[in-house]
Amino acid sequence: MKQRLLIFTMIFFLVGDYGCNSVSGKETEKLSLGCVSGIVIDGETGRVLYEKNGYEKRAMASTTKIMTCIIALENCNPKEVVTVSKNAVGMPKVRMDIRAGEQYLLKDLLCALMLESYNDVAVAVAEHVGGSVKGFGKKMNRKAKELGMCNSHFVTPNGLDAKGHYSTAYDMALLGAYAIKNKTFRKIIHTKNLTIQERKSGRRISLYNRDAYLSMDRDAIGIKTGFTNQAGYCFVGAVKSNGATYVSCVLGSGWPPARNQKWVDTKSLMAYGKKWYHPQKIVCKKKFQIPIQNGKFTSLNAISEGAFRVLKRKDERLRHETKYFYNLPVRKNQVIGYTKVYINDFYFGKMEIRSSVHVPIYNYAYCFRQIWKMFI
Repeated sequence: MKQRLLIFTMIFFLVGDYGCNSVSGKETEKLSLGCVSGIVIDGETGRVLYEKNGYEKRAMASTTKIMTCIIALENCNPKEVVTVSKNAVGMPKVRMDIRAGEQYLLKDLLCALMLESYNDVAVAVAEHVGGSVKGFGKKMNRKAKELGMCNSHFVTPNGLDAKGHYSTAYDMALLGAYAIKNKTFRKIIHTKNLTIQERKSGRRISLYNRDAYLSMDRDAIGIKTGFTNQAGYCFVGAVKSNGATYVSCVLGSGWPPARNQKWVDTKSLMAYGKKWYHPQKIVCKKKFQIPIQNGKFTSLNAISEGAFRVLKRKDERLRHETKYFYNLPVRKNQVIGYTKVYINDFYFGKMEIRSSVHVPIYNYAYCFRQIWKMFI
């Protein structure tokens, strides 16, 4: 007789088993932000720590170049040679005044892109990587989908205002958190100044890092500023403090002459994250005794264990959702379910539940084998 699939679904809201604090759901602090949209997230997990209109679709100006840079790094060798087209030369300011037919190493252009935010360079990079600006746009949108940037659509590689070119503070923070995991990307945005050279003429161009946030916070990683008339002042920033990474984004953080509002908003968001959310390693271990039918035993002993690194407030408790699924017989150490771990409604990960014992199916074949053993 075949053992039917046995499914038990049990949801636990465990209080003391894991040594976790309780969830209050209370607002910890109300920030006074000048930006239209702003957010700070856990750079490791993407969990939102604070947001103001964080999911509102808006123009994001030159913070777009984060996507341009990371796609170039992931699809090309930085030592490749880029030949400048007439289309790239025609981009409006801010520009490096590259000339049609000039050739540069890709790595040098990526530094010009991120340090000086040159619009002509962005198009030269896009055409080299994607064959055309349109082709590169497809790569940008494919990457956005892969990263879970569900409310973003890219048209330009430089972030100039264009119909259908938009994102959200949340999506751009996700992008920033992803980009800084790339070692070469981090090296580029940390570069203070650099001189690059055109390969044929030897023309030299000096580059200076325009990200003032690097000198405002000793924990700062970067990442990228932006401004257009439609977007206003924008900034995607990141800091690493006490073993935690915080990533922020502000969109529409003032218009001229309020160019410093983006720094005020960013510092407020980062201070909030550091004050209220602290890194903790949560070690989880739980034993289960699961009722079973048609087995040699009436219950099945199992265990789940794992460790999670989380950013959490002191008043928050982990929530666990446990599901079992198995067919008899069950082998010792066989995976028979999962325990999913949440803080509030944010999913961190799951732990396997494994059987501690071997449980044979209790049917005619099993009984016959046991009787046969008695006579041999």
